[in-house]
Amino acid sequence: MEFSWPWEYDFPPFFTLQPNLDTQKKQLEAWRKLVIDYCRHNKIFVLDVQESMPLFQNKTIDRQLSSEGIKRVLEILQENQQIEWCDKSKKQCFVYWKTPQEWGNLIYRYIIDKGMTNTVCTFYELTEGDDVKNEEFAGLDKSILLKALETLEASNKAEVIMFGGSEGVKFF
Repeated sequence: MEFSWPWEYDFPPFFTLQPNLDTQKKQLEAWRKLVIDYCRHNKIFVLDVQESMPLFQNKTIDRQLSSEGIKRVLEILQENQQIEWCDKSKKQCFVYWKTPQEWGNLIYRYIIDKGMTNTVCTFYELTEGDDVKNEEFAGLDKSILLKALETLEASNKAEVIMFGGSEGVKFF
């Protein structure tokens, strides 16, 4: 299924930070929603802000958001706890259309529904295995998976373990 761009994406002023603060606030909110929807649709868990992305440039109307505009959008996403920087240089960030706790709860609900408590699963099985290919968490970035599993550890629902060079998790 192809991504459905919002109407603003074909509106040239959308790609220029608006000087009126009320208008800019609405514009940045539309960008925040667009980034989250785009990343969810395309299962983008880590956003590389150095990389050229169709998200911030519309070739059809020959417009692209300035680096200052991208910076402001990312600030709004961070204020809403929807991104977390991976590095101090702010070149990559985790994108959270679900928080790590929400991912953890989703995975744990799957484990309960499948009767898999008191079992051990590898990280691969949880994100790439045949049994999970239709689950929302299929393909989940390993770093975000680990953050999600840590939320389950904190509530004594799981324990992350290392075995034979592989990472896994035991569910309780």
